Amino acid sequence: MKIIVLGAGAWGTALALSACSNPPTAQHTVTLWARDAAQAAVMQARRENVRYLPGITLPPALRISSARLSDASAAPDSFGRLLDGADLVILATPMAGLRAMLAHLSACRVPVAWLCKGFEAARSLESLGLLAHEVQAQEAPDLIAGGLSGPSFALEVARGQPTALVAASVHAVVRDTLVAAFHSPRLRVYANDDIVGVEVGGAVKNVLAIAVGLCDGLNLGFNARAALITRGLAEMTRLGVALGARAETFMGLSGLGDLVLTATGDLSRNRQVGLALARGQTLQQAVDSLGHVAEGVYSARTVVQRATHLGVEMPIAQAMVALLDGQMKPVEAVAALMGRDPANEQL
Repeated sequence: MKIIVLGAGAWGTALALSACSNPPTAQHTVTLWARDAAQAAVMQARRENVRYLPGITLPPALRISSARLSDASAAPDSFGRLLDGADLVILATPMAGLRAMLAHLSACRVPVAWLCKGFEAARSLESLGLLAHEVQAQEAPDLIAGGLSGPSFALEVARGQPTALVAASVHAVVRDTLVAAFHSPRLRVYANDDIVGVEVGGAVKNVLAIAVGLCDGLNLGFNARAALITRGLAEMTRLGVALGARAETFMGLSGLGDLVLTATGDLSRNRQVGLALARGQTLQQAVDSLGHVAEGVYSARTVVQRATHLGVEMPIAQAMVALLDGQMKPVEAVAALMGRDPANEQL
Protein backbone atom coordinates (compact mmCIF):
# COMPACT_ATOMS: atom_id res chain seq x y z
CA MET A 1 0.00 0.00 0.00
CA LYS A 2 1.28 3.47 -0.91
CA ILE A 3 0.51 5.89 1.94
CA ILE A 4 1.05 9.66 1.78
CA VAL A 5 1.03 11.62 5.05
CA LEU A 6 0.61 15.35 4.47
CA GLY A 7 1.95 17.22 7.49
CA ALA A 8 5.16 16.57 9.41
CA GLY A 9 4.08 17.63 12.88
CA ALA A 10 4.33 15.24 15.82
CA TRP A 11 1.19 13.24 15.03
CA GLY A 12 1.72 12.99 11.29
CA THR A 13 5.31 11.89 11.82
CA ALA A 14 4.31 9.32 14.44
CA LEU A 15 1.68 7.73 12.21
CA ALA A 16 3.99 7.70 9.20
CA LEU A 17 6.64 6.02 11.31
CA SER A 18 4.11 3.50 12.64
CA ALA A 19 2.86 2.55 9.16
CA CYS A 20 6.42 2.28 7.90
CA SER A 21 7.36 0.00 10.81
CA ASN A 22 4.49 -2.45 10.28
CA PRO A 23 5.50 -6.10 9.73
CA PRO A 24 7.25 -6.60 6.36
CA THR A 25 4.25 -8.54 5.09
CA ALA A 26 2.27 -5.27 5.07
CA GLN A 27 4.56 -3.91 2.33
CA HIS A 28 3.62 -0.27 2.87
CA THR A 29 5.45 2.48 1.05
CA VAL A 30 5.15 5.60 3.20
CA THR A 31 5.98 9.21 2.31
CA LEU A 32 5.90 12.02 4.88
CA TRP A 33 5.35 15.45 3.35
CA ALA A 34 6.47 18.67 5.06
CA ARG A 35 5.32 22.12 4.00
CA ASP A 36 8.64 23.59 5.12
CA ALA A 37 11.43 22.53 2.74
CA ALA A 38 14.09 23.36 5.34
CA GLN A 39 12.41 21.09 7.90
CA ALA A 40 12.20 18.30 5.32
CA ALA A 41 15.90 18.67 4.51
CA VAL A 42 16.85 18.40 8.19
CA MET A 43 14.64 15.33 8.65
CA GLN A 44 16.18 13.71 5.60
CA ALA A 45 19.73 14.41 6.72
CA ARG A 46 19.35 13.56 10.40
CA ARG A 47 16.54 10.95 10.13
CA GLU A 48 14.82 12.68 13.01
CA ASN A 49 12.00 15.23 13.36
CA VAL A 50 14.02 17.48 15.62
CA ARG A 51 11.27 20.06 16.00
CA TYR A 52 8.31 17.84 16.88
CA LEU A 53 9.61 14.40 17.88
CA PRO A 54 13.21 14.82 19.04
CA GLY A 55 14.99 11.62 19.91
CA ILE A 56 12.85 9.39 17.67
CA THR A 57 14.74 7.83 14.76
CA LEU A 58 12.96 7.80 11.42
CA PRO A 59 13.36 4.42 9.66
CA PRO A 60 15.35 4.37 6.41
CA ALA A 61 12.27 3.23 4.49
CA LEU A 62 10.31 6.40 5.36
CA ARG A 63 10.46 8.81 2.45
CA ILE A 64 10.53 12.57 3.06
CA SER A 65 9.08 15.12 0.63
CA SER A 66 8.57 18.88 0.47
CA ALA A 67 6.95 19.10 -2.97
CA ARG A 68 5.19 22.41 -3.57
CA LEU A 69 1.40 22.23 -3.20
CA SER A 70 0.90 24.41 -6.25
CA ASP A 71 2.91 22.06 -8.48
CA ALA A 72 0.48 19.61 -10.08
CA SER A 73 2.91 18.56 -12.80
CA ALA A 74 4.32 15.09 -13.35
CA ALA A 75 7.87 16.11 -12.46
CA PRO A 76 9.59 13.66 -10.04
CA ASP A 77 9.62 16.15 -7.15
CA SER A 78 6.15 17.66 -7.76
CA PHE A 79 3.08 17.42 -5.54
CA GLY A 80 1.12 15.87 -8.40
CA ARG A 81 3.72 13.12 -8.77
CA LEU A 82 3.76 12.61 -4.99
CA LEU A 83 0.07 11.68 -5.00
CA ASP A 84 0.26 9.59 -8.16
CA GLY A 85 -0.56 5.95 -7.43
CA ALA A 86 -1.39 6.57 -3.78
CA ASP A 87 -3.74 4.15 -2.03
CA LEU A 88 -4.37 6.38 1.02
CA VAL A 89 -3.80 10.06 1.79
CA ILE A 90 -3.58 11.22 5.41
CA LEU A 91 -4.10 14.89 6.29
CA ALA A 92 -2.03 15.62 9.39
CA THR A 93 -2.77 19.34 9.66
CA PRO A 94 -4.44 21.32 12.46
CA MET A 95 -8.12 22.21 11.95
CA ALA A 96 -7.08 25.67 10.75
CA GLY A 97 -5.27 24.13 7.78
CA LEU A 98 -7.81 21.45 6.85
CA ARG A 99 -9.93 23.43 4.39
CA ALA A 100 -6.98 24.54 2.29
CA MET A 101 -5.56 21.04 2.13
CA LEU A 102 -8.92 19.58 1.13
CA ALA A 103 -9.10 22.08 -1.72
CA HIS A 104 -5.81 20.69 -3.08
CA LEU A 105 -7.23 17.16 -2.89
CA SER A 106 -10.74 17.82 -4.19
CA ALA A 107 -10.13 15.67 -7.29
CA CYS A 108 -8.47 12.82 -5.37
CA ARG A 109 -10.12 9.46 -6.00
CA VAL A 110 -8.53 7.36 -3.26
CA PRO A 111 -9.47 7.31 0.45
CA VAL A 112 -8.50 10.43 2.39
CA ALA A 113 -8.47 10.69 6.18
CA TRP A 114 -7.78 13.61 8.51
CA LEU A 115 -6.20 13.45 11.96
CA CYS A 116 -7.27 16.85 13.32
CA LYS A 117 -9.72 17.14 16.21
CA GLY A 118 -11.84 20.20 16.80
CA PHE A 119 -14.16 22.70 15.19
CA GLU A 120 -13.12 25.05 12.44
CA ALA A 121 -13.34 28.68 13.55
CA ALA A 122 -16.51 30.42 12.34
CA ARG A 123 -15.83 32.05 8.97
CA SER A 124 -18.18 34.98 9.60
CA LEU A 125 -20.29 36.45 12.37
CA GLU A 126 -23.33 34.66 10.97
CA SER A 127 -21.74 31.23 10.52
CA LEU A 128 -21.15 28.36 12.91
CA GLY A 129 -17.82 26.60 13.23
CA LEU A 130 -17.76 23.23 11.49
CA LEU A 131 -16.49 19.75 12.26
CA ALA A 132 -13.98 18.23 9.84
CA HIS A 133 -16.53 16.18 7.88
CA GLU A 134 -18.69 19.30 7.49
CA VAL A 135 -15.71 21.23 6.12
CA GLN A 136 -15.08 18.39 3.66
CA ALA A 137 -18.72 18.42 2.56
CA GLN A 138 -18.30 22.08 1.61
CA GLU A 139 -14.79 22.07 0.19
CA ALA A 140 -14.40 18.65 -1.43
CA PRO A 141 -17.80 16.93 -1.46
CA ASP A 142 -16.74 14.19 -3.89
CA LEU A 143 -13.94 12.86 -1.67
CA ILE A 144 -14.27 9.41 -0.15
CA ALA A 145 -13.06 10.45 3.26
CA GLY A 146 -13.16 10.08 7.03
CA GLY A 147 -11.11 10.56 10.17
CA LEU A 148 -8.64 8.64 12.31
CA SER A 149 -9.14 9.50 15.96
CA GLY A 150 -8.98 8.17 19.51
CA PRO A 151 -6.85 8.40 22.66
CA SER A 152 -3.30 8.83 21.44
CA PHE A 153 -0.20 10.80 22.27
CA ALA A 154 2.13 11.07 19.28
CA LEU A 155 5.25 10.33 21.32
CA GLU A 156 3.86 7.02 22.60
CA VAL A 157 2.79 5.93 19.10
CA ALA A 158 6.24 6.84 17.77
CA ARG A 159 7.82 4.74 20.52
CA GLY A 160 5.65 1.78 19.56
CA GLN A 161 3.71 1.75 22.83
CA PRO A 162 0.28 0.04 22.73
CA THR A 163 -2.45 2.32 21.35
CA ALA A 164 -6.01 1.91 20.06
CA LEU A 165 -7.60 4.22 17.48
CA VAL A 166 -10.90 4.58 15.63
CA ALA A 167 -11.24 4.71 11.84
CA ALA A 168 -14.44 6.71 11.32
CA SER A 169 -16.25 7.17 8.03
CA VAL A 170 -19.60 6.56 6.38
CA HIS A 171 -17.61 4.82 3.63
CA ALA A 172 -16.63 1.23 4.36
CA VAL A 173 -13.69 1.48 1.97
CA VAL A 174 -12.18 4.31 4.03
CA ARG A 175 -12.57 2.38 7.27
CA ASP A 176 -11.12 -0.78 5.75
CA THR A 177 -8.18 1.07 4.17
CA LEU A 178 -7.26 2.77 7.45
CA VAL A 179 -7.36 -0.57 9.28
CA ALA A 180 -5.16 -2.16 6.60
CA ALA A 181 -2.72 0.75 6.72
CA PHE A 182 -2.21 1.14 10.45
CA HIS A 183 -3.43 -1.94 12.34
CA SER A 184 -0.43 -3.72 13.85
CA PRO A 185 0.67 -5.57 17.00
CA ARG A 186 1.31 -2.15 18.57
CA LEU A 187 -1.56 -0.14 17.12
CA ARG A 188 -5.09 -1.52 17.15
CA VAL A 189 -7.58 0.18 14.82
CA TYR A 190 -11.34 -0.19 15.31
CA ALA A 191 -13.88 0.81 12.67
CA ASN A 192 -16.90 3.04 13.33
CA ASP A 193 -19.38 4.55 10.86
CA ASP A 194 -20.50 7.26 13.32
CA ILE A 195 -18.27 10.04 12.00
CA VAL A 196 -20.31 12.70 13.83
CA GLY A 197 -19.89 11.05 17.23
CA VAL A 198 -16.20 10.38 16.74
CA GLU A 199 -15.53 13.98 15.70
CA VAL A 200 -17.63 15.56 18.47
CA GLY A 201 -15.76 13.44 21.02
CA GLY A 202 -12.41 14.48 19.59
CA ALA A 203 -13.38 18.16 19.61
CA VAL A 204 -15.13 18.56 22.95
CA LYS A 205 -12.61 16.55 24.99
CA ASN A 206 -10.00 19.24 24.27
CA VAL A 207 -12.16 21.88 25.95
CA LEU A 208 -12.90 19.62 28.91
CA ALA A 209 -9.20 18.83 29.32
CA ILE A 210 -8.52 22.52 29.96
CA ALA A 211 -11.11 22.38 32.76
CA VAL A 212 -9.54 19.30 34.33
CA GLY A 213 -6.08 20.82 34.07
CA LEU A 214 -7.41 23.91 35.85
CA CYS A 215 -8.93 21.72 38.54
CA ASP A 216 -5.68 19.84 39.13
CA GLY A 217 -3.63 23.03 39.02
CA LEU A 218 -5.78 24.48 41.78
CA ASN A 219 -5.29 21.28 43.83
CA LEU A 220 -9.02 20.66 44.10
CA GLY A 221 -8.50 16.92 44.47
CA PHE A 222 -9.36 13.67 42.74
CA ASN A 223 -13.05 13.92 43.64
CA ALA A 224 -13.33 17.15 41.67
CA ARG A 225 -11.40 15.65 38.76
CA ALA A 226 -13.75 12.65 38.60
CA ALA A 227 -16.79 14.92 38.73
CA LEU A 228 -15.50 17.10 35.90
CA ILE A 229 -14.69 14.13 33.66
CA THR A 230 -18.04 12.47 34.30
CA ARG A 231 -20.17 15.57 33.83
CA GLY A 232 -18.00 16.60 30.91
CA LEU A 233 -18.79 13.29 29.25
CA ALA A 234 -22.48 14.06 29.72
CA GLU A 235 -22.04 17.46 28.03
CA MET A 236 -20.13 15.88 25.15
CA THR A 237 -22.83 13.26 24.66
CA ARG A 238 -25.68 15.79 24.71
CA LEU A 239 -24.05 17.88 22.00
CA GLY A 240 -23.17 14.86 19.90
CA VAL A 241 -26.67 13.39 20.00
CA ALA A 242 -28.12 16.80 19.09
CA LEU A 243 -25.84 16.83 16.03
CA GLY A 244 -26.95 13.35 14.98
CA ALA A 245 -24.43 11.06 16.68
CA ARG A 246 -25.18 7.81 18.50
CA ALA A 247 -24.98 8.04 22.29
CA GLU A 248 -23.01 4.78 22.58
CA THR A 249 -20.13 6.23 20.56
CA PHE A 250 -19.23 8.43 23.52
CA MET A 251 -18.61 5.40 25.72
CA GLY A 252 -15.90 4.27 23.29
CA LEU A 253 -12.35 5.23 22.42
CA SER A 254 -13.16 8.56 20.77
CA GLY A 255 -15.42 9.65 23.64
CA LEU A 256 -14.59 8.44 27.13
CA GLY A 257 -11.21 7.07 26.10
CA ASP A 258 -9.93 10.26 24.50
CA LEU A 259 -11.43 12.39 27.27
CA VAL A 260 -9.66 10.48 30.04
CA LEU A 261 -6.32 10.55 28.22
CA THR A 262 -6.43 14.24 27.30
CA ALA A 263 -7.76 15.35 30.67
CA THR A 264 -5.29 13.41 32.83
CA GLY A 265 -2.16 12.79 30.76
CA ASP A 266 0.61 15.33 31.18
CA LEU A 267 1.55 15.05 27.49
CA SER A 268 -1.80 16.73 26.76
CA ARG A 269 -1.38 20.30 25.52
CA ASN A 270 -4.94 21.23 26.49
CA ARG A 271 -4.42 19.97 30.03
CA GLN A 272 -1.20 22.00 30.18
CA VAL A 273 -3.16 25.14 29.29
CA GLY A 274 -5.45 24.57 32.28
CA LEU A 275 -2.49 23.95 34.57
CA ALA A 276 -0.80 27.15 33.36
CA LEU A 277 -3.95 29.24 33.89
CA ALA A 278 -4.20 27.85 37.43
CA ARG A 279 -0.63 29.06 38.05
CA GLY A 280 -1.70 32.58 37.13
CA GLN A 281 -0.32 32.72 33.60
CA THR A 282 -2.23 34.60 30.95
CA LEU A 283 -3.78 32.63 28.10
CA GLN A 284 -1.16 34.00 25.70
CA GLN A 285 1.66 32.93 28.01
CA ALA A 286 0.13 29.48 28.34
CA VAL A 287 -0.23 29.03 24.57
CA ASP A 288 3.24 30.43 23.82
CA SER A 289 4.86 27.99 26.25
CA LEU A 290 3.51 24.95 24.39
CA GLY A 291 5.16 25.34 21.00
CA HIS A 292 2.27 23.32 19.52
CA VAL A 293 -1.41 23.95 18.83
CA ALA A 294 -3.85 23.39 21.73
CA GLU A 295 -7.09 22.90 19.79
CA GLY A 296 -9.32 23.34 22.86
CA VAL A 297 -8.37 27.01 23.09
CA TYR A 298 -9.68 27.63 19.59
CA SER A 299 -12.61 25.20 19.71
CA ALA A 300 -14.18 26.24 23.02
CA ARG A 301 -16.13 29.18 21.66
CA THR A 302 -17.43 27.16 18.71
CA VAL A 303 -18.49 24.29 20.98
CA VAL A 304 -20.57 26.68 23.06
CA GLN A 305 -21.85 28.50 19.98
CA ARG A 306 -23.14 25.30 18.41
CA ALA A 307 -24.56 24.06 21.71
CA THR A 308 -26.43 27.32 22.19
CA HIS A 309 -27.76 27.16 18.63
CA LEU A 310 -29.12 23.67 19.36
CA GLY A 311 -30.43 24.48 22.84
CA VAL A 312 -27.91 22.12 24.51
CA GLU A 313 -26.71 22.97 28.01
CA MET A 314 -22.92 22.79 28.46
CA PRO A 315 -21.99 24.59 31.69
CA ILE A 316 -18.39 23.32 31.87
CA ALA A 317 -17.63 24.43 28.32
CA GLN A 318 -19.34 27.77 28.97
CA ALA A 319 -17.21 28.34 32.06
CA MET A 320 -14.06 27.58 30.03
CA VAL A 321 -15.04 30.15 27.40
CA ALA A 322 -15.54 32.77 30.10
CA LEU A 323 -12.15 31.85 31.54
CA LEU A 324 -10.36 31.94 28.18
CA ASP A 325 -12.01 35.26 27.31
CA GLY A 326 -10.82 36.77 30.59
CA GLN A 327 -14.36 37.22 31.94
CA MET A 328 -13.64 34.92 34.91
CA LYS A 329 -10.64 34.06 37.02
CA PRO A 330 -9.85 30.38 37.67
CA VAL A 331 -11.40 30.31 41.14
CA GLU A 332 -14.47 32.12 39.83
CA ALA A 333 -14.95 29.53 37.10
CA VAL A 334 -14.87 26.74 39.68
CA ALA A 335 -17.26 28.63 41.96
CA ALA A 336 -19.68 29.15 39.07
CA LEU A 337 -19.78 25.43 38.35
CA MET A 338 -20.15 24.38 41.99
CA GLY A 339 -22.76 27.05 42.66
CA ARG A 340 -25.27 25.78 40.11
CA ASP A 341 -28.71 24.74 41.36
CA PRO A 342 -29.24 21.09 42.37
CA ALA A 343 -30.45 18.82 39.58
CA ASN A 344 -31.12 15.19 38.77
CA GLU A 345 -28.21 13.33 37.21
CA GLN A 346 -28.87 12.85 33.50
CA LEU A 347 -27.29 13.18 30.10
